[in-house]
Amino acid sequence: MVSVVLLFMISVSTANHGQNIGFPGLEGEYSWLSIPFSCIYMMVLSGNCLVLRVIHTEPSLREPMFYFLAMLGLTDLCMGLCTVHTVLGILWDLSQEISLDACIAQTFFIHGFSGMESGVLLAMAFDRFTAICNPLRYTSILTNVRIIKIGLGILFRSFVFIMAPIIRLKLFHYCHSHVLSHSFCLHQDLLRLACSDIRFNSFYALALVICMLLFDSVLIIISYMLILHSVLAIASREERLKPLQTCVSHVCAVLVFYIPIIGLTMVHRFGKHLSPVVQVLMGNIYIIFPPLMNPIIYSVKMQQICVRIQR
Repeated sequence: MVSVVLLFMISVSTANHGQNIGFPGLEGEYSWLSIPFSCIYMMVLSGNCLVLRVIHTEPSLREPMFYFLAMLGLTDLCMGLCTVHTVLGILWDLSQEISLDACIAQTFFIHGFSGMESGVLLAMAFDRFTAICNPLRYTSILTNVRIIKIGLGILFRSFVFIMAPIIRLKLFHYCHSHVLSHSFCLHQDLLRLACSDIRFNSFYALALVICMLLFDSVLIIISYMLILHSVLAIASREERLKPLQTCVSHVCAVLVFYIPIIGLTMVHRFGKHLSPVVQVLMGNIYIIFPPLMNPIIYSVKMQQICVRIQR
């Protein structure tokens, strides 16, 4: 059912606009496909807004862990807003074309917020490492000023570093097959349509993935290795479980983010022979799954959030 729901594409022209041709064979089903997709986006927007409101209105949640959770919720909310108008516009037959400028802008925000989510997950791992391995200095290390600096650093890193390849997209000449493999614009797809020299963008994008996403994931793994080393030194089994339980939600969020993005990267790099269905499926999972699941994960696994949502 999920694979059927996610089957549609948009096209982009060689000039300023592209004409939407949809997914062959399912054009007549868009009115039905719009129902589950509308529900998913409603859950994404309402779930993240609810988590943000709970953190904002509850004085007892003014802690570093919840500040980082608010950053994650805001990032997921913006990711949903970046794509909802394109996806639902196609399904509701409201938008039959997309301009090249709008496509490039969407590419910038999608990849920027992806990098931001990776940075926030790394910051949350540092928060758990500090709280478990160095609890006596937790409040002195993660002060409000330092949290603001971390947030600004994540924002700067995520959006400034991707500007160079995004700006070059505007200078390319597009003449290849004018159909994107997703219902939104991604950097890899635009490179496939370009007839210009794309070597800089290809190598820069690969270096950015290595220096940002891979570097973040390695640091997250190291932080949890140190956390496990510290927890295993505790004699009591009950006392071991207590700090580990505070990490469960973060570990789930890390898996929910990195597994789809690794899958999508593999499909784009090595899956040219695969069916377009696979690309459409992976692209939608990469965009929608983390913003959908993170509010659910933290609402279920974190007692402080769960109790206040019930209120």
